[in-house]
Amino acid sequence: MARKLAVLLSILTIFFSISPALVLAETAETESGELITAPHAVLMEASTGTIIYEKDKDTQVSPASITKIMTLILIFDELEKGTLHMEDEVVTSAHAKSMGGSQVFLEEGEKQTVETMIKCIVVASGNDASVAMAEHIAGSESEFVKRMNERAKGLGMENTNFEDCCGLTESSNHYTTANDVALMSRELITKYPKILDYSSIWMEDITHVTAQGTKEFCLTNTNKLVRGYDGCVGLKTGSTSIAKYCVSAVAKRDGITLISVVMTAPDYKVRFKDAAAMLNLGFGSCNMYTDENKDELKPVTVKKSIDGEAQCQYQGPFQYLDTKGQSFDKIEKKIKLKKEVTAPVKKGDKAGTAEYYLDGEKIGSVDIVFKTDVEKSNYFDYIKKSVQDWLVAESS
Repeated sequence: MARKLAVLLSILTIFFSISPALVLAETAETESGELITAPHAVLMEASTGTIIYEKDKDTQVSPASITKIMTLILIFDELEKGTLHMEDEVVTSAHAKSMGGSQVFLEEGEKQTVETMIKCIVVASGNDASVAMAEHIAGSESEFVKRMNERAKGLGMENTNFEDCCGLTESSNHYTTANDVALMSRELITKYPKILDYSSIWMEDITHVTAQGTKEFCLTNTNKLVRGYDGCVGLKTGSTSIAKYCVSAVAKRDGITLISVVMTAPDYKVRFKDAAAMLNLGFGSCNMYTDENKDELKPVTVKKSIDGEAQCQYQGPFQYLDTKGQSFDKIEKKIKLKKEVTAPVKKGDKAGTAEYYLDGEKIGSVDIVFKTDVEKSNYFDYIKKSVQDWLVAESS
């Protein structure tokens, strides 16, 4: 009973100490003339990876619970592979239960679904839930951490090393940077946008079922911007005595998604105020040009094939982020296709590019690829086609 009361008081203290006026801070310079107070920060546009604002973004610092962003990436990797399912039950070990700091008070032997564990991690920042998931996926937390570091290298996070899966450690060998946090945040929300359905939850009850009985526990989002900043949909906060106060906040407005990373802020108010200030800067200065590339493309001649040509398609849409107030009316698209190729052709092989120019300057491109395989023809193919052509001519 005493523990439940302490948790409730803690939640209420945090809730009432952060006013909407603070979270909805205007984009204004600090007394020192800077946009933000915190020493390390990055504002990134998610779809293009464009950095809009930065402040000492490559200095290695302790990430605290922002570590869990990589833990969530690995969880969703397993879900995508089909080796893990949302309805799978995860058993809490004694080691997972023993985690201190931020937790959801899982008991040893308690079972929760993967989906519930994800909520516990991203909403309430549960260290116990993070370790339980790490053990379930990799057999041990140490093996899971190895995978975290491998995944980080694959994302180009050159200034990051993890020692645990939740950020509770005080090891100096557990570090990252504002830039690297933005990189892994972008990977999580663009590859697995489902996470935003969970990270945007403000409050939700889960049910503990243990040998002691059944009881409800309320998850409360540690990211107060979810409720205090228009368009915020998560993502993750962190704080320890070493890391101080950190946040990677994601917000969406008018088709633009921004990632606002603040590291080593002196207190929780500055953490949220700085994140909001950068988001205001981004939404106030960014415009997105998007070409869905739905127009038809002419086929490419394919020598030594029966069909004689191959259909093409764009590899995807094109997006360009403008922060200078330029007019998109002057954007010009140039299609550059190969005149001919020789069979065989594989689906997905590059057939050309669509290049985009603004005031004569190239701003990007999208590959054009073949839609289907085109096999190389042989002697019998030519005979068969000749017979078919003759039959068609006779019937007409």
